[in-house]
Amino acid sequence: MTTPWSQRYAQRMQWMSSSVIRELLKLTDRPEVISFAGGLPAPELFPIETVERAATKVLREQGSRALQYSTTEGYRPLREFIVERMSRYGIPARAENVLITSGSQQALDMIGKILINPGDRVLTEEPTYLGALQAWRAYQADFVTVPLDDDGLCCDDRLEEALCAGPKFMYVLPNFHNPGGVTLSLERRKRIVEVGDRYGIPIIEDDPYGQLRFEGDHLPPLLVLDAERLNHRDHGNGNSNGYFRDGNVIYLSTFSKTLAPGLRLGWIVAPEPVIQRCVMAKQGMDLHTSTFDQMVAYEVVHDGFLDEHVRKIRRVYSERRDLMLEMLERHFPPEARWTRPQGGLFLWVTLPEGIDTAELLPVAVEHNVAFVPGMAFHPGGGPSSSFRLNFSSSTPEQIETGMRRLGEVVAEALEQSRAVPA
Repeated sequence: MTTPWSQRYAQRMQWMSSSVIRELLKLTDRPEVISFAGGLPAPELFPIETVERAATKVLREQGSRALQYSTTEGYRPLREFIVERMSRYGIPARAENVLITSGSQQALDMIGKILINPGDRVLTEEPTYLGALQAWRAYQADFVTVPLDDDGLCCDDRLEEALCAGPKFMYVLPNFHNPGGVTLSLERRKRIVEVGDRYGIPIIEDDPYGQLRFEGDHLPPLLVLDAERLNHRDHGNGNSNGYFRDGNVIYLSTFSKTLAPGLRLGWIVAPEPVIQRCVMAKQGMDLHTSTFDQMVAYEVVHDGFLDEHVRKIRRVYSERRDLMLEMLERHFPPEARWTRPQGGLFLWVTLPEGIDTAELLPVAVEHNVAFVPGMAFHPGGGPSSSFRLNFSSSTPEQIETGMRRLGEVVAEALEQSRAVPA
């Protein structure tokens, strides 16, 4: 007797689902559809010739090493480069605090593997990054949420109430939030670090977009504020490296937005005891991130190339953000609201209540334009009147045409909602 596969899967599969965005991209694969749905970097900015030269040099000079197994922690020269680069932002780390991951999505999965037991609560912003929800649902996490506003995670009584629910950790995207596009203010950063310490709840700081600031002043990462807290506490006993032992923040970042996502290179920064646990988890995942990819990436970035390349990305993305904001003003009805990001890849549009953007999406696709409905980013699901737009991967011509189409769709939906009897 043959047992159907549906009866063989592990129980955790009940909490796993396909990425809404990945499935959506299949629907918008027609060339005539202008898609603002994916969180994609601009492919025309990929440093293809530079990577080709680096790959050739690595294979010619270190081919045997590049194609061999390597250490789980990652290629040490690349880790040391990351330490040096993060020091510009005040991040205290040594190579021993850095673990190279196969993209920051693997880092999120790793966090779930080492921290989440079935039924544990995780505190997130609402809305929050879909990939984190997808990773941690597999470990049967429950979610406690605190809303966003234009200054990031709300740090009023709602945060204290959520912390009283006993979450295992807080998950925060402080810079150019995905999907919200907002940036966490300095005052709130300090507040989150303070309450995390007071309640004994660690913070996962996800910062894939931090280098893509177009305007405004740089704000210190939560990890830096936490290290300052520890150093102030330990100043009297002569220990100025409290973070390496007792830090309450785990920091995640990636090369996907500044170099190329296809290399699948991200990293975790954490106290050494946490890194040791992550190493154990990663060995069960993939042993180590691609040696070849790490060595090629280091060859590309170590001589100053990345600084100029990031400046170019900022310039292009800033122009596209400005154009999308202009098109929103020109083509969208006055009832619509949207965020004005200071950097990153996304902005967040909110329509009047009663408009379900999941129902609006098929209409938009019929008009050859696409977005991501807001429900995908809410841990509890349900209807949402908001949606996410990506401005980085579309040309100016596509932004002008696509936003005109989308504005027409939104205006028609609002007109129909007004025509429905109360």
